[in-house]
Amino acid sequence: MERYYDRKLESDLKKALSRAPAIAILGPRQCGKSTLVKQFLKHTGSIYLDLQNRADRNKLTEPELFIEQHRDKLICLDEIQLLPELFSDLRSEIDRDRRAGRFLILGSASRDLIRQSSETLAGRITYLSLSPFQLDEIGEENRWQNLWARGGFPDSLLALDDESSQAWRNDFIQTFLERDIPQLGFNIPAAVMGRLWRLLAHYHGQTINYSKLAGLMDLSIPTLKKYLMLLEQTFMIRLLHPTEVNIKKRLARTPKLYLRDSGILHALLDIDDFDHLLAHPSMGSSWEGFCVEHVIAKLPGWHPSFLRTSNGAEVDLVMQKGARTLFFEFKISKAPKLQRGFSELVNDVQPEHSFVLAPVEEHYLLKKQTTVIHPAEFMTEAL
Repeated sequence: MERYYDRKLESDLKKALSRAPAIAILGPRQCGKSTLVKQFLKHTGSIYLDLQNRADRNKLTEPELFIEQHRDKLICLDEIQLLPELFSDLRSEIDRDRRAGRFLILGSASRDLIRQSSETLAGRITYLSLSPFQLDEIGEENRWQNLWARGGFPDSLLALDDESSQAWRNDFIQTFLERDIPQLGFNIPAAVMGRLWRLLAHYHGQTINYSKLAGLMDLSIPTLKKYLMLLEQTFMIRLLHPTEVNIKKRLARTPKLYLRDSGILHALLDIDDFDHLLAHPSMGSSWEGFCVEHVIAKLPGWHPSFLRTSNGAEVDLVMQKGARTLFFEFKISKAPKLQRGFSELVNDVQPEHSFVLAPVEEHYLLKKQTTVIHPAEFMTEAL
């Protein structure tokens, strides 16, 4: 019997079900949404429909009749992006009966891509996000090195060996290109999107040069941006935008690009295992992206950005919420050193605190208001 790992989202889901008529859990395909919900709803008598299953889809041929029949139960609809027209029926039903915890919706695309959700369920739905596994969700037997090398998708992280993990990720990439994109209604050749995805892996952690990327792909800039939007809204990439701070320096204006799962990044770069990763030129940028995802997951509701001046001074990640600002640097070194430009930006912006995430044994103060800490320890810190 496979072991189930508790997810941090469970407590948020419980609270949301007690207050909202509809709850949507969004996250990349195969990140564990269905497993979490099935475990959470075990023995509750809830109705679960997988919309990838034709038999389950057929039950919703007349959605009003199905909902009427099961009005006293929580109805869970998995892979809702396959039937976005259901949102109009859910809206009508919720307006008739606004009891909390009526519908639980799972989707592998963002709310912007599932357009109908934002138009018809506004004010009726609570959105939650589930990412692949994070450091504070895995057991001690799954070391941080495994999570970084294999990524957080459960079937990749928990595979029997590195070869099986790599094979799963290659299958995931192929399925995403050949099945998932067409199911969302996009007629994009798998070979073109696959080539773009692999090219983006080599630009991981860099600011985007749209003209250069479009030229390499032989695409127009609007078409390139459309493809990037699709990858972003299916949780495959992150476009981290420059921060907006009032300092007397010329700042970068184009976003940085990251592949959101380190395991998928490594598969696209043909990095086989942790030892291969340590010798790869992309090791530093891979660590940066790995840490970026953890910090953003740790601080929901905060606004992420980066800060870079025209003279090269940079802060890898800036997290802002109201009047609070935190700075983050990511160093794959047990004795990290900060560049002069970072210290200058700290003096200019005066963040509440700065963190350097590095693979250190224990945290320590590098200088006043700057803490060096391992990502696993940071995930358990109270901020």
